[in-house]
Amino acid sequence: MENNRDEVFSRRVRAGKRTYFVDVRSTRSGHDYYLTITESKRSAEGEEKEKFKIFLYKEDFEKFRAALNEALDFVYQELAKINALPRQRENYIEEN
Repeated sequence: MENNRDEVFSRRVRAGKRTYFVDVRSTRSGHDYYLTITESKRSAEGEEKEKFKIFLYKEDFEKFRAALNEALDFVYQELAKINALPRQRENYIEEN
């Protein structure tokens, strides 16, 4: 790797005025990885973009995954009670 903190994987999620980026980057040594989660949104004027970034290190991956899954499960259960699941989730539930 030329730059020791190269981006080795990236996914973009567009969500209205916001765009989220989930990136895997290598450490300086090149022998380890960490995640960055970036939220980019247009300012009120619509010209400038504001960016907020979270760094997630491997020792926290499973705790983060567990918390995110638990939060999503809770939200989906609550939305199902009021018949307000997002379409993608409804299709997933029907397939499984």
